[in-house]
Amino acid sequence: MGKAIRLRGECQKNIVKLLDGLCGRYSRWEVWQDFIIMSAISIANVLGGPHREAREREYMEHASRYSSKELEVFAQMLAEVAMEMEREPDQDLLGELFMALGLSNEWKGQFFTPYSVCRAMSGMTYSDDLKARIEQRGWVAVNDPACGAGALLIAFANECRRPGNDINFQTSVLFVAQDIDFLAGMMCYIQLSLMGCPGYVVIDDSISHPITGIDPRGLIPRDGPNVWYTPMYFRDVWHWRRLWVQMDCLLFTAAPKGQAETPAPEPPGTNGPALSEGKGGQLTLF
Repeated sequence: MGKAIRLRGECQKNIVKLLDGLCGRYSRWEVWQDFIIMSAISIANVLGGPHREAREREYMEHASRYSSKELEVFAQMLAEVAMEMEREPDQDLLGELFMALGLSNEWKGQFFTPYSVCRAMSGMTYSDDLKARIEQRGWVAVNDPACGAGALLIAFANECRRPGNDINFQTSVLFVAQDIDFLAGMMCYIQLSLMGCPGYVVIDDSISHPITGIDPRGLIPRDGPNVWYTPMYFRDVWHWRRLWVQMDCLLFTAAPKGQAETPAPEPPGTNGPALSEGKGGQLTLF
């Protein structure tokens, strides 16, 4: 099957074994693409929203290619990812696998920045006055306009909770990501969701169509089918912040003539994911 794959840890080996077990009718690239898309939609559709039905149709289109037994393997792969990120969140699991499997060569020649570099960059970006800014403004935002699989944002989340920093990023940091490539954006979405990062991923060209919001700080993006909200974006503290932003917009700004403002996304209903509290007041999906 070509040159040997360099894998790190049992989780990566397990995922590749499950992945290759599905290959035959389809290439490794096709199976990986179906895995990422179906996993992202599975997370997003727990939250409902106006784009749920369209995404569900896309899910079924990919799922129809496989038997019930094969779909169970996809679920096992996602479980492996979730358990590994719970065990060791300080890594770019999906990005590393994508590169190790050589899939970047088959799709636009992508090359993801190594996680070690992203960790160094996040350490340099993290400033000593971050806590003071959070205390003054309530929260801060971090934006990656070419997010890939989300390594830089994951590294920043881990930087926040290192000893001595001790910032609860779930309540204090908004993670905003954008990428022109749908598959890369979905890998980022999965990892940010499993990390418990509040925010959203936008699939679009960040040069010709950068992210815009109804507020200056970008808390509420202009909604559309290309915007994917993470589960933690609907945590109560962010819900109340969105309400305050909407009130400010109503009181102090007006939409251009003939153009309605984008409403904030509604929080998940009672059927949303159950959250349990972990260390440092952070919530977890598992």
